[in-house]
Amino acid sequence: MIRFECDYLEGAHPLILKRMEETNFEQTAGYGEDAFCASAKEKIRKLCGGIDVGVHFLVGGTQTNFTVISAVLRPHQGVLAATTGHINVHETGAVEAVGHKVLALPSEDGKIRASQVRMAYEAHWNDKDHEHMVQPGMVYISHPTENGTLYSKEELQALHEVCQELSLPLFLDGARMGYGLMSEAGTLTLKDIAKFTDVFYIGGTKVGALFGEAVVIANPLLRKDFRYFIKQNGGMLAKGRLLGIQFDTLFTDGLYFEIAKQADALAMRLKDAFVKKGYRLRYDSYTNQQFPILPNDHMEKLKEKYSFAFWEEVDASHSAVRFCTSWATKEAAVDELIRDIEAL
Repeated sequence: MIRFECDYLEGAHPLILKRMEETNFEQTAGYGEDAFCASAKEKIRKLCGGIDVGVHFLVGGTQTNFTVISAVLRPHQGVLAATTGHINVHETGAVEAVGHKVLALPSEDGKIRASQVRMAYEAHWNDKDHEHMVQPGMVYISHPTENGTLYSKEELQALHEVCQELSLPLFLDGARMGYGLMSEAGTLTLKDIAKFTDVFYIGGTKVGALFGEAVVIANPLLRKDFRYFIKQNGGMLAKGRLLGIQFDTLFTDGLYFEIAKQADALAMRLKDAFVKKGYRLRYDSYTNQQFPILPNDHMEKLKEKYSFAFWEEVDASHSAVRFCTSWATKEAAVDELIRDIEAL
């Protein structure tokens, strides 16, 4: 079976494993207070333009999302997000479990617009009974989105401006950040993201690390006591060095960007093969996630040899599915899949 169902099928980049082995018997302080974490944090700060940001390392995306959100919001507040947003559909109600409602906004492509944020905010405050309802307290977006789509620099800036005006912190989920930054259609840099958000995270789990996400807090008002929230939410790893080593390695000599670019390039080859075969695309993605709409008999035929994710039923005879490439996808596997697509 050749697997394309997600981008965390493999372990970690060999350079990370090599560095872990080399440093295995070095004694360091715990809880992220070691030299490896300090070095990784400094590299991330430089990539963000050298600005003063707080950097913290957590283990996984869901944990990161509910930790950041619970740190930002007051008890009576909720978070605005796309209806397709990861916190709304794929985290087992983790945000609600820590006491905050996800206020879902309609979205066809996985993105939300500045106008929607303003409309939701004004709808709340213009209701005479607003004190009886969950108050919008922050905004959550993903880049890339769960549908593989990307925010442009102009879209992110517009969101930033309305969030600043309405005093709503803007939080960007970067679980697949590398694949967005290196997309041929991408217009955002890490400097832009640090400039136009209050807090974001750089995903490692899906981009070369064994595990780990790097939270970057640009807004100084949100930094106070953040380590308390990490600890309370079970995210403070005693052997924090394991996170520091991974991110320090990923951000040495451009490794993070190199492996993400390769994954995107392979995904674009798949996209081209699907389009040439005459398949429609559920979303026009320029990242490592591709969403062809397949005749059901073609889908079943491909399932004999490949694993991929069912996305949704389009009609009685067609289904949208997702194929993911990753930092570790072999070119030979993509070549074989393309040949089998052409043969259908």
